Amino acid sequence: METVTISPKFQVVIPKEIRDSLQLTAGQKIQAILYDNRIELIPMRSLASMRGFLKGIETTIVRE
Repeated sequence: METVTISPKFQVVIPKEIRDSLQLTAGQKIQAILYDNRIELIPMRSLASMRGFLKGIETTIVRE
């Protein structure tokens, strides 16, 4: 688990390990979601980059 500090301007730096793992780039948009008592940061991805990410998903499951 990484710890970050909030600056006086309420900014945080995402640790390099996490940036590299998620392939984040400077200027990329991230959604900030308040969930229960925590903040979740969700990277926004272009539709083109998401093409094929569901390849191989199980499709025989009964859905509501």
